[in-house]
Amino acid sequence: MHHNLYIRRAALAEAMKSEDKLPDTPEKPEHRLVAERLRKVDELRSKGIEPYPYEFGKTHNANYLLERYGSIAAEEKTTDVVKVAGRVVGLRKMGKAGFAHLQDGTGKIQIYLREDAVGANVYDVLRLADVGDIVGVEGTMFKTKTGEVTILVSSFEMLCKSIRPLPEKYHGLQDIELRYRQRYVDLIMNPQVKEVFVKRSQILKAVREFMDGKGFLEVETPILQTVYGGAEAKPFVTHINAWNMDLYLSISPELFLKRLVVGGYEKVYTICKNFRNEGVDKTHNPEFTMMEFYQSYVDYHEMMRLTEQLFEYVAMRVSGKTQIEYEGKRIELKSPWKRVTVKQSLVEHAQIDVDKLNDQELLDLLTGYNIEYRGKFMRGLAIARLFEELCESKLIQPTFVIDYPKEVSPLCKCKRGDPELIEKVEPYINGWELGNGYSELNDPVVQRKLLEEQSKELRAGAEERHPMDADFVNAIEVGMTPTGGMGIGIDRMILLLTQQSSLRDVLPFPTMKPIELSVEEQEASLKKEIRQALKEHKKQ
Repeated sequence: MHHNLYIRRAALAEAMKSEDKLPDTPEKPEHRLVAERLRKVDELRSKGIEPYPYEFGKTHNANYLLERYGSIAAEEKTTDVVKVAGRVVGLRKMGKAGFAHLQDGTGKIQIYLREDAVGANVYDVLRLADVGDIVGVEGTMFKTKTGEVTILVSSFEMLCKSIRPLPEKYHGLQDIELRYRQRYVDLIMNPQVKEVFVKRSQILKAVREFMDGKGFLEVETPILQTVYGGAEAKPFVTHINAWNMDLYLSISPELFLKRLVVGGYEKVYTICKNFRNEGVDKTHNPEFTMMEFYQSYVDYHEMMRLTEQLFEYVAMRVSGKTQIEYEGKRIELKSPWKRVTVKQSLVEHAQIDVDKLNDQELLDLLTGYNIEYRGKFMRGLAIARLFEELCESKLIQPTFVIDYPKEVSPLCKCKRGDPELIEKVEPYINGWELGNGYSELNDPVVQRKLLEEQSKELRAGAEERHPMDADFVNAIEVGMTPTGGMGIGIDRMILLLTQQSSLRDVLPFPTMKPIELSVEEQEASLKKEIRQALKEHKKQ
């Protein structure tokens, strides 16, 4: 629930202070389970056992032991002493003996305890254990009759007594919304989810390896900005009390990276968080990760070469191959990728030759296809909207779409030989735009004029237009080298390389709409829940 950690703590503290004034509320099974576990916490302490100790000298991981002892014979015993810690995810108590499965960061391993081997005091800890507890064990390795590698326990310690039960083991955490809201439970109940995030880390590492190997220097750019820019997006607004002024969360690092190019950085990149106040769907999240890079003395052709090489390199490093399977489609990432202009794509995928149509005919096409167009009509923007709606979804194999109408960006150089177009490129895979690159505009007079026009449109109500960034224009007036630049959506790259269906599956903590309760209602509900659990605990 929204703010649940803080509310639970506050409610728990208040409830513990006023146990005698607890209201009568209907019993819930979960309340009884929490109360029973709180009782076990008290019983452990009454026996001189601290259920929340400070450390444990772990020596081995589950997966290592499974591999190391997987080849021993059934019922074979060893004298090798190991110390393992993890969460109890399976538990069978059988009077004077018990089996359990511990899950650590590498996998699951079985443990076996006998009261006559560990003693009554140690066995009492097992007796008071539940699924979900974190425990540490010491013992020797053997294999059961059924061939399962197991630890014969000589010492068993409670490391963290869980007071909230996990979902029932045979069904796990299946509710998709709840999985995203309680990722910590999702990771416990669905260990395969962790592999996605492990691969995410590997992908980010491989991206850095590639860029560093090409001689680029990684830098940081500010998230809080007095003027936003670098993309067509509506920003998030925040406020700094010290200056009593509004600030904006970054929508793009572009304008800051270009300042560094002006300052003499010839190859520079950043991997950063951006924030755009836009729609949320399977390929969009308000907070997302991107990588943006700039190189002096090259144009958008070199940006394309670097981008296709990057995807090929990362795929090989992470998967060992350049071909991936995504939702039944085989996608080949090996370079070189196809290059096609916006106009060529419209001819190929929509049988529309825009050069043969006048403005009214373009408007009629937008209307006929029920394509939304906002604001003053501009021919180039109309062509771009037709491409977005009619062509993007058909670009399955890696494709660079190039040479966009000049109206779509104020930060890009005109196409050599055709001033109505700009040298802009967008890489597409599986119908998704994965990036945006330019032969960067470095003419200060043209740059100022274009940003002033965008600022005027912004004031007129076009929320996704650029504001005027006078300091950025000043930097361009100082002088920026001929430069190529590219931004790549890292989350979408990860989505492809991990074969997941939604960005929420590759973000550990995706942005979620709050549950439809006010903060006051949530707080009252949580207080009632915790007070009832404490009331049950007091009765016992």
